[in-house]
Amino acid sequence: MVGVSLSAAMHSLILMDQNNQPLTRVVTWADNRSEKVSAALQQNGMAQELYRQTGTPNHPMTPLTKIMWFRQERPDLFAQATKFIGIKDYVLYRLFGRYVMDYGLASATGLLNLQTLDWDQQALKIAGITKAQLPELVDTETQLTGLSESNAKLLGLKSDVPFIIGSSDGALANLGVDAITPGKLAVSIGTSGAVRMVVDHPVFDPQGKLFCYVLGKGRWLVGGPVNNGGIILRWVRDQWFSGDKKPTYPELMQMAAKSVSGAHGLVFLPYLGGERAPIWDANARGIFFGLTRQHTQADMVRAVLEGIVLNLCEVAQRIDQVAGPIKSIQATGGFSEADLWIQILTDCFDQPVTVPDNHEGSALGAAVMGMHSLGLVSDLTEIHRLVSDSKQWQPNKKRAQRYHEFMKIWLETSQLVEPEYAKIAAFQQKYSK
Repeated sequence: MVGVSLSAAMHSLILMDQNNQPLTRVVTWADNRSEKVSAALQQNGMAQELYRQTGTPNHPMTPLTKIMWFRQERPDLFAQATKFIGIKDYVLYRLFGRYVMDYGLASATGLLNLQTLDWDQQALKIAGITKAQLPELVDTETQLTGLSESNAKLLGLKSDVPFIIGSSDGALANLGVDAITPGKLAVSIGTSGAVRMVVDHPVFDPQGKLFCYVLGKGRWLVGGPVNNGGIILRWVRDQWFSGDKKPTYPELMQMAAKSVSGAHGLVFLPYLGGERAPIWDANARGIFFGLTRQHTQADMVRAVLEGIVLNLCEVAQRIDQVAGPIKSIQATGGFSEADLWIQILTDCFDQPVTVPDNHEGSALGAAVMGMHSLGLVSDLTEIHRLVSDSKQWQPNKKRAQRYHEFMKIWLETSQLVEPEYAKIAAFQQKYSK
């Protein structure tokens, strides 16, 4: 064992007390309790100003809005908190007794100034905390050493094994599939999903719809995460079918294959869990539009698959406009094992799509970053030697043209209903008790 390199999910928050004990369980990106806080920042114009400084879109996912929520709704816990940290910071504190956070995860908090790579004073003031209450900022290839004997024994490691702090899971996923140069797009669908491209300087979306996070030295990540990926298929399976008749995921794909591109004119907006990119609205709700008596169950399942992809396609279009043209696409995640879904993606994007052999992009990315820190590789681009392509998919021009036409209807539908999300969410909340 020459070293341990780390990857962790973004946007997590834990409140720690003066005795370095957690006051809360980890609050994940999916926690939307700070929705009203986020809405207030949007209404008073601070959201846009903070985005231009931090590169983090305004949303309840951010540790910034979560901290504000604790200050407003749980002042007892907020007053006791001496540190506000993330899940990786907590693990490293338990191992090494230091509160440190890499620039990659810090850039996803809504609290880091991307130009200075220091905690942003305006964001700190809005959050109501001080710099001393946050972890020490360190480079993504920083090495930590000096495991205690008990921790070393617990992990089965030698006490002098270096730990490389690493970056965020999203950034490292791009590295792990060899999508770390401008123009290379990584698209992933697992439970949720994301579209990301690496650039060599910070890039901001004029409309604030894309994030800009740190990958590592001289590399930034531009893109958008979506809440609604494969979890929608789980909803289809669990809610549309009962008992022993619940289909497997491959059987759902077979069902969708009986329909056609565009699902006979059935639009599906996949916002069953609110949404981050591209609309950044925790109140967003799912919609089927265009239903007729002629539509079949196969059409509806296919519309679900297409709606998830079209949502990602909208994010990709913004990346293309803001960060430069997309030259190639790498697809990862559980959906990459479903031929039909990959072909839908290929046709919707109207570009060849490559599926790498490696499905654990984030873990491999962390390993390569660790290898670079330890001097085992000369540059992160050496990931190219470790990633092999299992298959490349080509778009069908006839289907791509149909999706191009369908995408316009999909976008117009999405824009038309956006003003109604807050109303229906309020109605649901009012009558759900």
